[in-house]
Amino acid sequence: MKIMIRRTDKGLSAYVPKKDLEQPIVELEKDALWGGWVKLKNGWVLALPDLPPETRLPITVEAKRLGEDA
Repeated sequence: MKIMIRRTDKGLSAYVPKKDLEQPIVELEKDALWGGWVKLKNGWVLALPDLPPETRLPITVEAKRLGEDA
């Protein structure tokens, strides 16, 4: 699924356009964000593509939903 990741005043946020859903990212597998999973406040766990650590935000990427927890 396509998601947009951006930085807000409160931290990182993920927006899923097809669901019109925006949720804060509450947990990261890797400090660099890319190439691991992220957990959203609603419990969704998404696998992110492997991108360079210096990738600028906001960005739209293809993510895979893994389930409720990794």
